[in-house]
Amino acid sequence: MQQSSFFVVARRFCKHRLAVVCLVILLALILLAVLAPWIAPYGPTKISGGFSKPPDAEHWLGTDQIGRDMFSRLLYAMRVSLLVGFLATLISTAIGVVLGLVSGYFGGWIDRVIMSFTDMVMSFPYILLVLVAAAIFEPGMWTMIVILGLVDWPGVARLVRGNVLSLRETNFCKSDITSGMPGRYILFSEILPNTLAPVLVYATSVFAISILDEAALSFLGMGVQPPTASLGNILNGAQSITVLTGKPWLWLPAGILIILLVMCINFVGDALRDALDPRGSL
Repeated sequence: MQQSSFFVVARRFCKHRLAVVCLVILLALILLAVLAPWIAPYGPTKISGGFSKPPDAEHWLGTDQIGRDMFSRLLYAMRVSLLVGFLATLISTAIGVVLGLVSGYFGGWIDRVIMSFTDMVMSFPYILLVLVAAAIFEPGMWTMIVILGLVDWPGVARLVRGNVLSLRETNFCKSDITSGMPGRYILFSEILPNTLAPVLVYATSVFAISILDEAALSFLGMGVQPPTASLGNILNGAQSITVLTGKPWLWLPAGILIILLVMCINFVGDALRDALDPRGSL
């Protein structure tokens, strides 16, 4: 009996032991972030101790410069950073998929216009584009989500367009066109399902990049604004040599979390790429 594609992909994925470990860690961190209101011993803005107290039994990761519990703020910060990364990835992927489908399927002047616009966006230095957009608009979480969502789509669009151009020449698409099936049916029932695998893999890298971009912009004061906690603006408090050398609990846990999230997402994405490859072994 033929195995379902899900179990085949799962078996291939499980061959990557490191990716399985990273997936477990990533799911655990996401669960901690989701359950932050119930797990955190204090509110993220509640002053619960002395200023910059080192870790102790009451405050596991110490307190920040104004006496807020660092463990509680890290849980809420991870929640915000993951939300920014996820929603920005969702927006950019949706835009890229739609433009890539339309460009690849219809071709002609539509393809030229969309790809010219895509090339124009990609020609700008990415980080400079994000910084300019963040400087123009009022900084905040939702501004960050929109900005990152609107600058990360060109790679998805080019990937989808390439897949559509390839799939459009297959026999099942040609037979649908010959039989007079409407374009929306061919696009969303035939081509799109066969394009989702590479898009999913690419989206994992966009997710990791979005988390890094949020951390960078918030560190510079152009992203998520205090008192809302994010991993980036927690690092913002570590700009003095005194904090860097004498108070590592104010910045080291946030830095480790950023590295851990990005590494786990990238390892999971690499394993997904191999698992979803139809040429892979069972």
